[in-house]
Amino acid sequence: MWQFARKVAEVVVAFESLTEREKQVLANLINHYITTAGPVGSRAIANKFDMGLSSATIRNTLQDLEELGLVEQPYTSAGRVPTDIGYRVYVDLLLRPETLSAEEKQVIRQGMLRDGSGIREILGQTARVLGDITSQLGLTIAPRFEVGILKDLRLIPVADGRLMVVVVVRSGLVRSLILEVETSLRDDSVLQVEALLNERLRGLSLSDIRDTLSERLADVTSHGRLLKVVIDSKDKIWTEDSSEDITIAGTDNLFTKPEFSDLTRLSSMLKIIEDGKVLSDFISQAHDEGLIITIGHEHSINEIINCSLVTASYRVGNISGSVGIIGPTRLPYGKAVSIVKYAARSITDLLAGINRTEE
Repeated sequence: MWQFARKVAEVVVAFESLTEREKQVLANLINHYITTAGPVGSRAIANKFDMGLSSATIRNTLQDLEELGLVEQPYTSAGRVPTDIGYRVYVDLLLRPETLSAEEKQVIRQGMLRDGSGIREILGQTARVLGDITSQLGLTIAPRFEVGILKDLRLIPVADGRLMVVVVVRSGLVRSLILEVETSLRDDSVLQVEALLNERLRGLSLSDIRDTLSERLADVTSHGRLLKVVIDSKDKIWTEDSSEDITIAGTDNLFTKPEFSDLTRLSSMLKIIEDGKVLSDFISQAHDEGLIITIGHEHSINEIINCSLVTASYRVGNISGSVGIIGPTRLPYGKAVSIVKYAARSITDLLAGINRTEE
């Protein structure tokens, strides 16, 4: 992967010396290939795009682009197809995001609120509407709960030997779980432990609490059995399984893509989708504010090296999550970027209770 990154850097530097003709031919080839999924010849470019250039001139230009590693011939006498590096140059330096219509924005907004307005409902519905509107895989990743700041902790006895733990973070997110407690639960003892935990832990991030809980409670000598349950359950209380963070929709769209006509490739892709955790962890590691596009061999996951991933971040208070699409490297990037950015902004607004005035 580092070799690929170095090659990209070299090509981006070389890009500065490309002529306007070479830039235009590269962009037109990629736009044509995104539509047809087949190798693109010089004659096809000359016929489809009004460039004022002959087929022979375009052919020579394609040869120059091939020497730079931006396009390649899949087999002798075929037209050219973009390489991953060609896509990267296109995305970073030539891409023009498309403007969404008012109708498209309305479809996205209404789809997000189709079945409910809670955060889990919004994220699930967003993944589905993204899959539908792009004909790719739509995905959402819930905010990383463990980076949230503890606002309040509640301990609620629900039955003999069972204790509900409710964790509230400053962003307003709430999660709860049931712990099995092999001791009797006296109401006064539970309330005292609850008060103690809030006093010691409130204002800390959940990950800090998980990593330092034992030390923070080391000097407490009372309520030993109940506190031991809380300490022993620190991974359950303060960490969520990343496989549960991600929602993916639009799997049926894979069957319509020629890139997945190979059953082995399709099976590998479906396995990654079913697992969830691998993809969620990868996106979260690459996570940053704003838009991120990863292409082909830039991925560390072998099963998606023929795919591109377009994600954007949204925020819930001080916590962020991701929304995006995944599909073949032959993505309609201009449209995808606009859709994903709008969806991310809309999630932020919806979760903050803001009704943005459309421009």
